[in-house]
Amino acid sequence: MRDSVEILVAGGGVAGLAAAAAFGSAGYSVLCVDPAPPVTEADAPGADLRTTAFLQPSIPVLQAAGLWERLVPHAMPLQVMRIVDAGGDEPVARTSHEFDAADVSEQPFGWNLPNWLLRREFLARLGELPGVRFEPGIAATGLLTRESEAIITLSDGRRVSAQMLIAADGRSSPMRAALGIGVQTFRYGQKALAFAVTHDLPHENVSTEIHRSGGPFTLVPLPDLDGKPCSAVVWMEAGPEIARLQALAKDAFEEAMNARACGLFGRLRLASGLTVWPIIAQIAERFHGERSALVAEAAHVVPPIGAQGLNMSLADLKALIDLARPETLGSAEMLLAYHRRRWPEVRLRLAGVDMLNRASMVASRPLRDARATALNALYSMRPVRHGLMRLGIGMR
Repeated sequence: MRDSVEILVAGGGVAGLAAAAAFGSAGYSVLCVDPAPPVTEADAPGADLRTTAFLQPSIPVLQAAGLWERLVPHAMPLQVMRIVDAGGDEPVARTSHEFDAADVSEQPFGWNLPNWLLRREFLARLGELPGVRFEPGIAATGLLTRESEAIITLSDGRRVSAQMLIAADGRSSPMRAALGIGVQTFRYGQKALAFAVTHDLPHENVSTEIHRSGGPFTLVPLPDLDGKPCSAVVWMEAGPEIARLQALAKDAFEEAMNARACGLFGRLRLASGLTVWPIIAQIAERFHGERSALVAEAAHVVPPIGAQGLNMSLADLKALIDLARPETLGSAEMLLAYHRRRWPEVRLRLAGVDMLNRASMVASRPLRDARATALNALYSMRPVRHGLMRLGIGMR
């Protein structure tokens, strides 16, 4: 007999687990599958100290899913975002501007948490929901849709019938491919290094983005580690430069990262291993198929600038939850409405992040000078500055 659920979520990353928790909390029966068991401990094999910043509009989504109360005790508030231009001849800060959330809101811009902790707390929440099953080590490998249902084939040979498939299975999404949905991809020749550091000077809940060339060097506050201030770092550079940096001995790597950090935090010391991933921007031609919705990186990928990625994914989830009704779940009308609500906004945000990333990559001195001049001009105009902050947070 074929297994049957109201919703099958393909993909058990942070976005997929959030979708399972959200729909499970709303009373739907949910099966979530992922080919890899999730890493839920900081020192587990395959763990890293990559983090996610949840911006203000994402918090109600997490609250409704019963997730936010689990995360609050561990969350590091991001009150100030500092943008530094170090595009002169020497790697020193020549302009620095702080964008304080207090100028536009009573709350911080967002809250930062390590990804391994998110998975741990999300799985704990799923364990509280009787209508939700999570099956790690199982992949969604095949898909057949008809007007009344989606039939998903799993890697263990089972076939599951669902009223709606949520494809949260990554930028190379097998479910998107099975639906015949194409993607538009923008390549930058960049990769990103992610790691954690301790440093001499406190971060004071300030997220700092340092621009020189190749891409931003971003430090995001973490809780203290071994009694020292700690930050998560994402360092974006051209692919060959990332390969060179990754091959350095620890002492040489620390010298390189201290030079790139412009001395803003005192001495930085590496506190984790390095992880590397390619930087692209990508958007699916449409976010829906028969009985199917694309979310998160199955729908869109953006460079890690301005904490847009997962927050855009949670906006996908909010749109689906808002449109879902038991009697029309997975219907053509519901899914078309989802696409029309999300695709234009995602395309606009992707264009904005693409522009910011290309500006951060510039190598020639005149263009770096132009970038610094533009930053100064934007910061000096109060209405523009506040508008940019609201746009970056996602405030209406």
